[in-house]
Amino acid sequence: MRKRRAKKRVLLPDPRFNDQLVTRFVNNLMWDGKKSVAFKVFYDAMDIVEQKKEDSEKTSLEIWKDGLSNVMPHVEVRSRRVGGATFQIPMQIRPDRKVSMAIKWMILYARKRNEKTMAQRLAAEVLAAAKEEGAAVKKRVDTHKMAEANKAFSHFRF
Repeated sequence: MRKRRAKKRVLLPDPRFNDQLVTRFVNNLMWDGKKSVAFKVFYDAMDIVEQKKEDSEKTSLEIWKDGLSNVMPHVEVRSRRVGGATFQIPMQIRPDRKVSMAIKWMILYARKRNEKTMAQRLAAEVLAAAKEEGAAVKKRVDTHKMAEANKAFSHFRF
C-alpha cells in the first residue's frame, strides 16, 4: 500500500441506549445518508421486540445483542491459489470482522423478509436470531459447515 492505513474513527454512542454497537448497526442499516430514518427504524424495531419478547427479565437491547452474537461466525473460508488450483481454506475471523459480518447478515436477511415495514422485519429477524433460528443464523451455520468441509486444506493457511 502506498499510503498508511486509515485511522479508525470513534463512533458516538446512540442517544437512547448509549451504546456504540447500536450506532454501528444503524450506520449499516442507513440508506442514502438518512441516519435519522435508520435510527427510527431501529428504535421502532426495539419497541416491537419489547412487546413480542417471551423472556420478561431481558430488555430488548439484550435480546438484540444475544441475536447478534448468535449470528456471529467464528470461522470462514478464504480462497488461496496453490499450484494452479484454488483451495477454500478455513480461517479464524478477527473480532471486529465477526461483528461486521453479523450486522450485515442480520440487516440483509431482515430486508428479505415479508413483513410490512422495515421495523417489523428487523424485529422479527432479531427475535428469530435470539432463538437461534432464522435466515441469518442459517447463514452462520452454512459458513461453519463449509469451513468444516474444507478442514483438510487448513495446512495451506497463510
